[in-house]
Amino acid sequence: MEQIICELSFQTSGEGFTDITPSINNWIIKKQISKGILIVYLHHTSCSLTINENADPNVLKDLSCYMKALVPEEGFRAISGQGERNSYLHSDEGMDDMPAHIRTALTCSCLSFSIQASKLVLGTWQAVYLWEHRMKNHTRRVSLHAIGEKQEKNDAFITSQHR
Repeated sequence: MEQIICELSFQTSGEGFTDITPSINNWIIKKQISKGILIVYLHHTSCSLTINENADPNVLKDLSCYMKALVPEEGFRAISGQGERNSYLHSDEGMDDMPAHIRTALTCSCLSFSIQASKLVLGTWQAVYLWEHRMKNHTRRVSLHAIGEKQEKNDAFITSQHR
């Protein structure tokens, strides 16, 4: 059993989803991890991690629209919809700053996975996404902490032949 810790960086293109599944699976192969557990941790408070459908892009569009309706950039009202709109107090980096922090608080910054046959165990239509909540492009850092077994030499050859 071994532990491997690494950091990957991803460039986002403003608000939206970046599929980081291929990068994580490539890292698993490069580190020759055959099975184990992987913790994925995001180092930021204005973006998040999510596991969601990778087949229909409308799922991600709907998620984004729903989150924008739930956490509007202009401020917020009581959940009942009644009363005055309250402005956010925190806006040091722009109008999307505090809404991004709220959206992150409502989602995840850390996910855990099983690794089997040198790849993440995911459902048929699932992918791991970095969900950028800010409007501008950002470089985002993700830590990977794997605890698992390395491939045997024969396993590594078989795995490389089937990819």
